[in-house]
Amino acid sequence: QVQLVESGGGLVQAGGSLRLSCTASGLTFRRYAMGWFRQAPGKEREFVAAISWYSTTYYADSVKGRFTISRDDARNTVYLQMNSLKPEDTAVYYCAAANTIVAVTTIGNYAFWGQGTQVTVSS
Repeated sequence: QVQLVESGGGLVQAGGSLRLSCTASGLTFRRYAMGWFRQAPGKEREFVAAISWYSTTYYADSVKGRFTISRDDARNTVYLQMNSLKPEDTAVYYCAAANTIVAVTTIGNYAFWGQGTQVTVSS
């Protein structure tokens, strides 16, 4: 079965950096768009960043210029480099996979999800 396993979350001070990783198994990774989403307490899950199978990247306005998504198809892994972190970035971050080449920012297009990793940014 498909598994997505995130790692790299933690506690960091405002202005700091973290790199999240998500390793996939059970699917043909290179054929999937990969996305990162986040959910803060009391809020809906929201799009953060996505990378298509041909490596076009997409970002939410709130993270543009601070976060970078990348993929390594040889390792079946997608990364999210997060710099200049702010307290409002605090959330559980989820990795997801979508077998689509369009609308990769749309949460409903993602069929497979990881368990999430907590990111906490202190002020």
